[in-house]
Amino acid sequence: MYEHPPLARFGGMLATDLVDVTDDPAALDSEGWWAVVAGFEGRLVCARFATLRTAPAARPSARWRGPDPADWASSLDRDAYVAGVAAVHDRIAAGEVYQVNLCRVLSAPLPEPAADIDALRAHLATRHPARYAGSVRLPAHGVEVATASPELYLRRDGALVESGPIKGTARTAELLLPKDRAENVMIVDLVRNDLGAVCAPGTVAVPQLCGPEEYPGLVHLVSRVTGRLAEGAGWPELLAHTFPPGSVTGAPKSSALRAIAALETAPRGPYCGGVGWVDADQGVGELAVAIRTFWIDRAGPDEGPRLCFGAGAGITWDSDPAGEWAETVLKAERLLRVASVRGEREEANAR
Repeated sequence: MYEHPPLARFGGMLATDLVDVTDDPAALDSEGWWAVVAGFEGRLVCARFATLRTAPAARPSARWRGPDPADWASSLDRDAYVAGVAAVHDRIAAGEVYQVNLCRVLSAPLPEPAADIDALRAHLATRHPARYAGSVRLPAHGVEVATASPELYLRRDGALVESGPIKGTARTAELLLPKDRAENVMIVDLVRNDLGAVCAPGTVAVPQLCGPEEYPGLVHLVSRVTGRLAEGAGWPELLAHTFPPGSVTGAPKSSALRAIAALETAPRGPYCGGVGWVDADQGVGELAVAIRTFWIDRAGPDEGPRLCFGAGAGITWDSDPAGEWAETVLKAERLLRVASVRGEREEANAR
């Protein structure tokens, strides 16, 4: 099988010449420039690259051939997802949890075994631009990820840290519901507590609460939570106290994670984890929540590579099961169309 050389792209920068790979978060406080992919189930891959340079602006990629739109399959179909929402309602009624982010993983076979995840990144960049877009390509380590994430998981500048949880989604701002705001406030409180466990007392603040922000095809409510790390705390402590991101788990986090393990039928993998970069020399870094994220799975023993994508919704007591399913469809439909063969043809015809 042909393997594309390792690389990472974030923020207009291209990293090449892989030096080493580790699962030790302490490396992020050492030296060098690192690409980071933290899977939802806990797998951490930190890759240090020797060369970092400005990358040319993205152009449409003629190299990308996505799946046929009809081939996408979901780990939870509509009936199973609706039943999962009902099961979350039961857990809320029992006092076990306030909110659970219930997700499904979609996948489809790729027509080319040598499919390049970085070609998909270029394809997405011209059709679905995103604030935290990027890619990490480490085929020998089982990591091929392209993200169009709109959500900040962690930004660090020395001791200053920030998180930007997103909760609340609709096609337009007018369609946002009181439930969306309540959902966001719950998660902001969770993120405050997570950062409070690793930040100096009295430094955690919420400079923005439930601000509506427009993205391609939808509107989100976005908040900002900031703090200053306690003396002696670094990336290991920061990740230990904040991962997985609260916006893609639920509250309380431990109870939500138990519900996720019981109700979801496929591992999330990179989806809902963290993806981004850390410059250990400068003491800065930026990790996105790995939503609106594709990855290539080559682990199947008897089949070719599959392109995977996740979609989910935060379930609260006020959630309507059909509405929550519709939210997962809304989050997935545009990006699946962009990544699929037919989607590319449709956009070409539209021009």
